[in-house]
Amino acid sequence: MENLKEEVRVRFAPSPTGFVHIGSLRTALFNYLFARHHNGKNVLRIEDTDQTRKVEGAVDNLINNLGLLGIEFDEGPVQGGNYGPYYQSDRLDIYKKYCDELLEKGAAYYAFDTPEELDEMRKLQQLEGRQTMYDRRARDLNKDEIKKNLESGMPFVIRLKVPLDEEIKFDDLIKGTIKIETNIIDDQILLKSDGFPTYHMANVVDDHLMKVTHIIRGEEWVTSVPKHILIYRALGWDVPKMAHVPLILNKDKSKLSKRQGDVAVEDYLRKGYLKEALINFIALLGWNPGEGEEQEFFTMDELIKRFTLEKVQSSGAVFNIDKLNWMNNTYIKNYDLDILTEISIPYFENTGIDISDISKVKKILSAIRVYLNKLDEIPEQLKIFTQDEVRPENDKLNEFLTADTSRKVFHALVNKFESAGGISIDSYKSAISKFNLKPVLKESFYLSL
Repeated sequence: MENLKEEVRVRFAPSPTGFVHIGSLRTALFNYLFARHHNGKNVLRIEDTDQTRKVEGAVDNLINNLGLLGIEFDEGPVQGGNYGPYYQSDRLDIYKKYCDELLEKGAAYYAFDTPEELDEMRKLQQLEGRQTMYDRRARDLNKDEIKKNLESGMPFVIRLKVPLDEEIKFDDLIKGTIKIETNIIDDQILLKSDGFPTYHMANVVDDHLMKVTHIIRGEEWVTSVPKHILIYRALGWDVPKMAHVPLILNKDKSKLSKRQGDVAVEDYLRKGYLKEALINFIALLGWNPGEGEEQEFFTMDELIKRFTLEKVQSSGAVFNIDKLNWMNNTYIKNYDLDILTEISIPYFENTGIDISDISKVKKILSAIRVYLNKLDEIPEQLKIFTQDEVRPENDKLNEFLTADTSRKVFHALVNKFESAGGISIDSYKSAISKFNLKPVLKESFYLSL
């Protein structure tokens, strides 16, 4: 295990663009577990520099859902802290300051290209079968040209001046050593024409100023690391340790997307997946407790104790909904019945069950919870209590229940209960245990009730 001498500081830095993605939840969880495991700090930073994609209420939704799932932050928009502000849109002067420093050091440059010029450049590259990237045409503008353009009010961006013919090498705590040639790295825009920084510039500046020691994020950001290293290097800053967690995949090994199922945390909570089950399942997407370990169920405290980056796999993790259902069913079956009843009340509404009679609701829930993969299945299971006739949706089960042999068994049972003069729990159990199928059927079989 890595010997960490300095205080661990990690950050979860989402963009407020809508719902909380399952992948974002895992990133937030891994950061939280790592921070708590090392008695460090977990920071929430809102990366809202792309104002066109900002969704009203997204931040509150994110904070509420993560809080509900037990993921806590030590610093952030709500808690405050010594390294704020924690909204990037409130830090624009800071980014401008460091962009100016990069310009002075010759590590960045002004570019005055129009959208039309850039579009024409990309089309030409595509026609010629070349990589679509900025062709560095503005790198050699002299000071007089730059001054003239600025004084005339010409729109501009500031781009990173990527050195040519070099190799950027870095060690990832999950993926190992990674090397990328600088010639294939784009001269990334650092400051946009609207005065807002891009992700790359703001990310580096904030991670440094907020004293982040470990960057734990999705592997889709691996190719951005060389750009970030160049910015760190130009500003004379140390590079935090990097750990890029594997992608979450569909069963067909494609990247998890809503085309093949739910991807929003809110959807799973709304369907009645218990928070403990969801956290347990998500933790195992890419992490395992160790070779030979058979434990699959973990509390949050157990996850904190056991979690290390060394046990995070480098290959993709498949999101298996069947396993989530099995895990959630296990949690439901073993959950404190009083708490489960309280959580389940919304799913009893408009089913014909009197939800003011908590004792009755609890008894019904106790009887049906073994069959529940998620709480939104409660209304279907309640039909046996609220309808005179129940028709199973499963064709094979329906065929079995309406077969002649099944009918004979049911009729025999009805006769037995009628002759008993009524049914109580004890008399029902006694009648079932003593019921002899041999006189009824010529062949024996097991009937599961």
